[in-house]
Amino acid sequence: MPAATLVLDVRGISAGAARVRATFGDTAYSTGPTRQALHRAGHRLFLKPAPLRPAVPGGFTLDDFTIDTTTGTVTCPAGHTVPLSRPGGQRQQRTAKFTNLCIGCPLRGRCTTARAGRILTIRPHHDTQAAARRQAATDPAWQADYRRRRPPVERAVAWIVHHGNRRLRYRGTIKNDLWLHTRAAALNLRRLINLGLTHTQGTWHLATVSA
Repeated sequence: MPAATLVLDVRGISAGAARVRATFGDTAYSTGPTRQALHRAGHRLFLKPAPLRPAVPGGFTLDDFTIDTTTGTVTCPAGHTVPLSRPGGQRQQRTAKFTNLCIGCPLRGRCTTARAGRILTIRPHHDTQAAARRQAATDPAWQADYRRRRPPVERAVAWIVHHGNRRLRYRGTIKNDLWLHTRAAALNLRRLINLGLTHTQGTWHLATVSA
């Protein structure tokens, strides 16, 4: 099931006169198209960015290169600058080819093992993903909110899919929508009971409000 179709934990936050939705999720929800769609819908994103894999173990990743998609240039850690190609193919990707510039480069061992030299592939949502990685790595407020809110989200998802409920039960959107809402309502009720929900003199009470 595509990540964009899964249930995300959403909470309302008052931000001045504006209404902000904060969406939490792990790397499965952190694709470029998903981020773009949620951002345009007015969500504040707490989606864990997917880690970058270096071409050489312990070597340089994409974030060690200076990539300017506006001017269409890429500069490598050794200071060599090459142009970005035009978007092409079905995925509209761009490439930066260092090829001959890698010959004799003292940093080559940390960059690539390819005989043709380092070639970078830049995807359409590169700037969005790069900004998300910087925020997750350097923004203390983002980090604190993510650490505080993510565990309940992961726990809620685990409850939903427990006992063989990772797959949809029925054919058709209407039946599955009713099934999911019913299951969520039952889980919410179970959670409230575990928190000490009681009914006294016509009024519902919670014995505790701890998470």
